[in-house]
Amino acid sequence: MGTLEDLASQLAADTLKAMDETGQDRLYMEVAGVLAASSQSLEEAYLTEMRVRMSERTARQFLNSKVTAARKQKAAAAPAAAPRPPAG
Repeated sequence: MGTLEDLASQLAADTLKAMDETGQDRLYMEVAGVLAASSQSLEEAYLTEMRVRMSERTARQFLNSKVTAARKQKAAAAPAAAPRPPAG
């Protein structure tokens, strides 16, 4: 990647961490506003990184919930093992 993409990627990663810590889910828009004042190119690359990362996070949460639900359903449908008679 080039300098622009590298900077946008790192800033997006740092912003996501800050959003998780602070609970401010729109913090990335404030950061984008700061970028817009000095570099439209970096702002656009940053917003692209943020959209991709937030979309991936949402899709991963969805996928994880589907897998968890399927495992629970599978476990509930599995027959219980019959108790063994005592040896002797």
